[in-house]
Amino acid sequence: MDTAMKAPEAPFHESKLWSTPIRDLGLKIEGTPLEPVIAELLREVEAAGLRKLRPHFYLTTDWIVHDDTIAIGIPFYLARPDLTALHALQDGHLEGVGRDLLRYLRHEMGHVVNYAYQLYNRPDWIQLFGSMTQPYEYEYRPQPFNRRFVVHLPGWYAQKHPDEDWAETFAVWLTPGSEWRSVYADWPEALAKLDYCDRLMHHLGDQEPIVTALDLDWDVGNLDYSLAEHYEEWAFRDEVKLPGLAGALRAIFQGLDDTGAPRRPAAELIRGRERDLMAEVYRWTGHFPERTRVLLRHLADRADQLRLSYPADCEGRVLLGLATLVTALAMNHVHHGSYLPEGGKGTG
Repeated sequence: MDTAMKAPEAPFHESKLWSTPIRDLGLKIEGTPLEPVIAELLREVEAAGLRKLRPHFYLTTDWIVHDDTIAIGIPFYLARPDLTALHALQDGHLEGVGRDLLRYLRHEMGHVVNYAYQLYNRPDWIQLFGSMTQPYEYEYRPQPFNRRFVVHLPGWYAQKHPDEDWAETFAVWLTPGSEWRSVYADWPEALAKLDYCDRLMHHLGDQEPIVTALDLDWDVGNLDYSLAEHYEEWAFRDEVKLPGLAGALRAIFQGLDDTGAPRRPAAELIRGRERDLMAEVYRWTGHFPERTRVLLRHLADRADQLRLSYPADCEGRVLLGLATLVTALAMNHVHHGSYLPEGGKGTG
């Protein structure tokens, strides 16, 4: 097994966790920290006036609500701390951990409301959010701070598709104390969507849902493959193709006064801050974490090759330079499909 695919140390034998079919891990929502947070979401939904709609919750491989169903899929790794740690090691990015769990649940509830009442067929919904028939593409090019869209999940996610635009709008509307009227007062198009959501939810509050279907084919109880097979299939394999960034890296790590402090390897800093940089770059640029992870590992390897180091008391300064470099590269990739602009040759 590739060392990158090994499970983290656990209180039980590693191979038992790594090779066991997911369906045999005994995973469930009941009795986990997920349960009280789901209960809190349902209280919010009822307090908001949606008294006839009760979604089903289940564990699966990712956050999802299948089209025209009212079942919310929650990533199975959130059900146990050891699986959460394993996912962080393998994927590098966690969605819905800790305080963010309720944030993701509100978003998914937005999809449930959309499908349960088939809002996407309403002419007024289409006029505000767009057609559901628009292609749903994994890669999208968000415009940061575009005032047509609310901001809820990282990565300017409302800009991905009309369905996501609605789900994000609903999530902001549902969040207690969000004060969305004042927060979006200077964003007229986003505010119009929130006002529409407010009016529509009050209108639909006591109506029975049109759709009550569940699609549980991907419930953990049906997943007959192992964790190793799951992460092997989900692995992101794109390679970074940069004709060098030696000059930029040297400017960050070598353009410093010699303070006399002990020197530390630049690659060690890049690898040590990998997870934080992945999350923050995604939050503000929409550059997917898995891509940023590959980019950071490329930069760390290049820093190793160049034997770059920095004074220990300059860590804050070099980290700021590193974050700025990665953000600039990420924005290039989001908007142009490559890290260097057309014709860029890098610095070797």
